[in-house]
Amino acid sequence: MTATPRTRRRDTPPPRTGDSEAEVLRGFLDYLRASIAAKVEGAPGPEARAAGVLSGTNLLGLLHHLTSVERTTFLGDRVTDWPSTFHAAPEDGVAEVVARYREAVTEANAVLDACTDLGAPLPRAQPNKPAPSVRWALTHLIEETGRHAGHADILRELIDGSTGR
Repeated sequence: MTATPRTRRRDTPPPRTGDSEAEVLRGFLDYLRASIAAKVEGAPGPEARAAGVLSGTNLLGLLHHLTSVERTTFLGDRVTDWPSTFHAAPEDGVAEVVARYREAVTEANAVLDACTDLGAPLPRAQPNKPAPSVRWALTHLIEETGRHAGHADILRELIDGSTGR
C-alpha cells in the first residue's frame, strides 16, 4: 500500500444516553453502528475490497457481514453459510454496501422500537429456532459490531491513513 496523507477525524466520545437499560444498550449499539459505517464510507473502492490481513478480512466484507448479522438477529433472515457473509458481491461498491447496512439498521431499529420488555424474545420468524431475548440480542450486537469496528479502524488506517471515528 502506498503512503498517503493521513486524515485524522476527531474521535467521538461515547454516547450520552438515558438512564434506562434499554436506552444505554440502544445508545451504545447505535454509536458503534455509526462508527463502522463512517469508517467504511468514502474508502477507495478497490482498497476497501482488498484483503488487509492474511485472513482475507476487508472493509466491505466486514460491513457486508454486519448487515447479515443485523438482518439475522433482528429481522429473522436465515444464513446458511456464515463465512460467505464476509465477502461483498463483486459488483457492490462502497456506497451500495454502506446503504444496505444502514437500511438493515433502520429496519432492525423499527423492530426494536416495538420491544418494550428486554427479557422478552425478539419477534422474529425462524421456524424451529427459539428467538433470543431482546437484551441478549442487543448485547450480542454491541459485542459483534464493536469487534468488527476495531478491525475496520485498523484496515482503514492501512488503506489511507484515516484514523478516528
